[in-house]
Amino acid sequence: MSTLRDDAERCLRALAGDHARLRDDQWTAISALVVERRRALVVQRTGWGKSAVYFVATRLLRERGAGPTVIVSPLLALMRNQIEAAVRAGIHARTINSSNTGDWEQIFAEVEAGEVDVLLVSPERLNNPDFRDLVLPRLAAGAGLVVVDEAHCISDWGHDFRPDYRRLRTLLAELPPGVPVLATTATANARVTQDVAEQLAGDDALVLRGPLERESLRLAVATLPTAEQRIAWLGERLADLPGSGIIYTLTVAAAHEITGYLRDRGHEVAAYSGQTEQAERLQAEQDLQDNKLKALVATSALGMGFDKPDLGFIVHVGAPQSPVAYYQQIGRAGRGVDRAEVILLPGREDRDIWAYFAGLAFPPEPLVRSTLDVLETAGRPLSTSALEPMVDLNRARLEMMLKVLDVDGAVRRVKGGWTSTGEPWVYDRERYERVTAERRREQRAMLDYISAATCREEYLRRQLDDPAAAPCGRCDNCTGRHWPTDVTGESAAQARDRLHRPGVDIAPRRMWPTGVKDDLGVSGRIDLQAETGRALGRLTDIGWGNRLRDLFASADTDVPADLVDAVVKVLAAWDWPARPTGVITVGSRSRPRLVTTFGRRIAEIGRLPYLGELTPVGDPVPRRHNSAQRLRSVWHALAVPEDLVAALPGAPGPVLLVDDRVETGWTMTAATRLLKQAGAGTVLPLTLATPN
Repeated sequence: MSTLRDDAERCLRALAGDHARLRDDQWTAISALVVERRRALVVQRTGWGKSAVYFVATRLLRERGAGPTVIVSPLLALMRNQIEAAVRAGIHARTINSSNTGDWEQIFAEVEAGEVDVLLVSPERLNNPDFRDLVLPRLAAGAGLVVVDEAHCISDWGHDFRPDYRRLRTLLAELPPGVPVLATTATANARVTQDVAEQLAGDDALVLRGPLERESLRLAVATLPTAEQRIAWLGERLADLPGSGIIYTLTVAAAHEITGYLRDRGHEVAAYSGQTEQAERLQAEQDLQDNKLKALVATSALGMGFDKPDLGFIVHVGAPQSPVAYYQQIGRAGRGVDRAEVILLPGREDRDIWAYFAGLAFPPEPLVRSTLDVLETAGRPLSTSALEPMVDLNRARLEMMLKVLDVDGAVRRVKGGWTSTGEPWVYDRERYERVTAERRREQRAMLDYISAATCREEYLRRQLDDPAAAPCGRCDNCTGRHWPTDVTGESAAQARDRLHRPGVDIAPRRMWPTGVKDDLGVSGRIDLQAETGRALGRLTDIGWGNRLRDLFASADTDVPADLVDAVVKVLAAWDWPARPTGVITVGSRSRPRLVTTFGRRIAEIGRLPYLGELTPVGDPVPRRHNSAQRLRSVWHALAVPEDLVAALPGAPGPVLLVDDRVETGWTMTAATRLLKQAGAGTVLPLTLATPN
């Protein structure tokens, strides 16, 4: 054992430098994997050295003739950092993910030839039919070590549960005897730790859990009353924050708004989200690593695994909905510096955004059963897009539900889509309700963190069930040194101008959804489509969003004057090829007064004829969640009255088609089709709000 430890220390120095020495728990985990071939769960703070455990264990196992290590890793950014770390340790690492499919055959050949020490796999690969059936069995049979990184994703109690990760239970059950398994995470409370350990090896898993203290972090909360004041505060103090860092936002829209404002003030920042192009994301990450940027303004897409040891600050504009998720994100900072500032700027809109994400929970039983019935009677595989017209769920929730059902054994993903297994399945209502209750508890806990008068780090560590949690002596509450919350009037005005800059493009629908040809008679490209329209703002904006959400939460009323003034600015900046010659409104059952007064007011200000409205017909349209279902519900819900048909020849140019909001775009699409069939020319959609 002493010789093995000497070898392990040598590997660690190659990985982390001559100063590095193994921690006791690192050695305990390595020896359990290499000598005892056990299954272990390591729960340790960010920066503790969890990756060193599996890289050192890999080196030792490979020197003793074991097969390659297979690491399941959730994010491409994390994979890139892991590969760079592996190279430093003299370990040949390769990765299989959605961005390098052209390299897979070469990588598999290298694995077969014994040239690969570490193979990193994204969890989504685990249920790709070809990979699952052809590649995974060979990898599992020849693996020398299996690593599950960010293992809290396995547990539906975890803050970042991912259905694809649950398939690991099947993979682990099929491993040959004697293949060691390591699971690692920095953010698991007692419940998640127990759940992951049970999925690893029942009662036989070795659990190594350490204190989660981060001595370099200086936690603080600065509460400002409005979005523009929060952004102005950030603009005034960003240059004073140490080094470079990350500014986290809750939405993509907020990331772009804040980036624009900070750039206007001369700060070198870039926006980063799941919608950012891959090449642009890579460049942004590298620019931050090279300190060419003061900050990345990012959503949670820049989260687990991004490794910059000298990251000097993290600011959250808006609070995550879980203290555990918050602790995970702030763990990016202060790994290699003595002091890092961690500041939360909460907003009143945070709870609205939390409520939106809560709507993505596991669907109710009738929707699940109807999906199973559709697959059962289909007699052939159905793709997700083919299922959408038959199931009232949007694409994201439908795919999530199918992945859970797949892991539960009720459906199976095959080439061409999904099939029913015919196996009995029980809707675990009690568990889903407990998970929902836990999410609500976490949100309340986050609000308590914001208002806490006691030690902030101790509070977060107690949320993670850290038995060593104690006052840190460093946060704003412990020291009594709070960030000032004053901003200059000039900065607040600049922020207000930026956040309330009106105008968002509304791209028209260009293709009919799959599955409506038989009953609606349309498919393929939409011929009678609208032009690109405009909305005043997004409901997810931190500027107009608050104002618009308040409007739609209130009773039906006349369109407020300030919103009309802002829409006039949108119209003034609209670079249309020809000026509109009339205004038409979309008849509304829920807000008839708002929509009508909005359309008439725009017509009056623009000195345009108000031509009338499309009339609601039939029963009220229920809310639908995907394109096919939504289009079916609005297809026969509007009619063009005779007086409007008669008025159209008097407005030969473009017409403004006015509604209160656009959500899916299918109401506008159906309305445009009706108007063009009745003789209208160009149709220009205009609304107060769009979701994103």
